[in-house]
Amino acid sequence: MRWWTAVAVVLAGLLALPAPAAAAERRRVCQVRDGRLTELSGLAATGSGYVVVNDGSDLASHRKIFYLDASCAVVRTVSYPSRPRDTEDLGIARDGTLWVADIGDNDAERGTVALWRLAPGAKAPVLYRLSYPDGPHDAEALLLAPSGTPIIVTKTVGAGGVYVPVGPLAAGRATPLRRVGEVALPVTTTSNPFSFAGRLVITGGAVSPDGRFAVLRTYADAFEFDVSGGDVVAAVTTGRPRPVALPDEPQGESVAYTADGTALLTVSEGSDPAILRYPRPDRPAVAPPPATSAPPGPPSSAGPSPSASAAVAAAGNDRNLLSSGAVAAAAILVAGALALIASVATRRRRRRRPPPT
Repeated sequence: MRWWTAVAVVLAGLLALPAPAAAAERRRVCQVRDGRLTELSGLAATGSGYVVVNDGSDLASHRKIFYLDASCAVVRTVSYPSRPRDTEDLGIARDGTLWVADIGDNDAERGTVALWRLAPGAKAPVLYRLSYPDGPHDAEALLLAPSGTPIIVTKTVGAGGVYVPVGPLAAGRATPLRRVGEVALPVTTTSNPFSFAGRLVITGGAVSPDGRFAVLRTYADAFEFDVSGGDVVAAVTTGRPRPVALPDEPQGESVAYTADGTALLTVSEGSDPAILRYPRPDRPAVAPPPATSAPPGPPSSAGPSPSASAAVAAAGNDRNLLSSGAVAAAAILVAGALALIASVATRRRRRRRPPPT
């Protein structure tokens, strides 16, 4: 997106800003105390626990699909048959298939991105390559439509592009994507470590187990959409979202629904992250999808000692940016958002420089 388009989007969001999102009563579910899990970027809930992935890493011990029990202890891991580039999100389809979104591209240089499909009972995931019709994009959000169609939402300042495959995925060749719209989330005043800039980019997504709701998140908030007739694309591109404040999460890049659909779950990057639960009031429990268990294999061994993670500076008390002069400063704040993305990308590049997928 050109910078002036981003400014226009942000200005529109400021002028139409709703009341600050009410923070749901959150609860710490459990804490992940495994030295391999310091860059959690994807989260999904199963009937017995959770599945998580890190974003790209130099360490082979970190580049796996991790299955956790209800207390957040690692019980199984699944390795990739080849090295992923930058796994940023994941989701579980209605038939229990796990999809890992290898779609991160901080430098916008990848010729293709990828999805990894792990069928129930399979020992290893299968790689499917995808190509954008309009050049590389950085993305961190995957939505799985009830039909099974994967939907990628880019991490573009102000309004994320929404892309779907043009046809069935096939191993061994790249499937073209097509752009089907964009999603511009409301700008809130929710406190987060990145202040205003943290409210402008989409860092994760999920669809509820019954397919009736979809959610996209920023570093500050979650935004839930009603889905009608299984049309997730229409929901996020034309629907009116309900904001759920996720205040002061350290570096929130993941969101998921509980297996019964009654709450949202989040987790941040960093050492010893906690899975947090945000209830969705008055929502009846639904039957979860088929059990998604780890493929057969030996139990996971204890991970290495925790490595140091890059610190994210706390923002302190976040001032309301709708005070006098906020609209006039929108262009500067957009530049700050772009600087934030560049800063996160630089920090990640320092940690590793993965080869192309």
